[in-house]
Amino acid sequence: IPEERMHPTPYPDVNLVLQRLLTEAQSILGKQFIGLYLYGSLSSGDFNPQSSDVDFVIVTHSILPAATVSALETMHQQLAASGLKWAAKLEGSYMPKDSLRRYNPEATPCPQINEGRFYVAGHGHDWIIQRHIIREWGVVVSGPPLRPLIDPVQPEDLRRAVRGILQEWWAPMLQDASWLQRRDYQAFAVLTMCRALYTLAFGAVASKPVSARWAMRELGEEWTGVIQRAFSWPQEPQPDELEATINLIRYTCE
Repeated sequence: IPEERMHPTPYPDVNLVLQRLLTEAQSILGKQFIGLYLYGSLSSGDFNPQSSDVDFVIVTHSILPAATVSALETMHQQLAASGLKWAAKLEGSYMPKDSLRRYNPEATPCPQINEGRFYVAGHGHDWIIQRHIIREWGVVVSGPPLRPLIDPVQPEDLRRAVRGILQEWWAPMLQDASWLQRRDYQAFAVLTMCRALYTLAFGAVASKPVSARWAMRELGEEWTGVIQRAFSWPQEPQPDELEATINLIRYTCE
């Protein structure tokens, strides 16, 4: 393995769990394996060791048979129990190369791991955005370059995806805010609204820090405090900001 791929991130503990994931996945997938790639904060340079996840995608040649999916589930259970520092923070998908190339809501569901839960499901509108992020900023841990594997995503497609996510996921919280009771979810929601507003304005994707700084400049003093406090979580103690969070979601959805 080339030197840079043995150290795909600046964080030795993260690299350790990625090397374990790579070895185990290649062993299970065999010739199905095309590559392991990182996206999210590890590719944007905004990784926060206190709150970020390790977002990955493993690309396969085709849809995986049930026995292989079962073996992957067992592997992830063992990895989670391994004691490796970042094992519980692994969040990702196993995607056939055709599903990665262009977004298709009718595509065959694929194996995913999220918040410690392994399941098989389809991908929502957010994967229009994730594909763009992977194509433009994805980190190669193992495998061929990413850009030839993914068709370009147009600015209006990104805007349409954001509108879909806002209506499908966030607008219902204006009627039922139970998911937003936790302070960490409030901070996540505020920063996600900043990213959504940035994409709607520019037809482009920016990291949470970049989007938050832009939003504080553009939205005015009414929102500066709640955005700044969300941005500083979890390093600083936070007051409950349920009402302000709901108001920002309403502003963004409208």
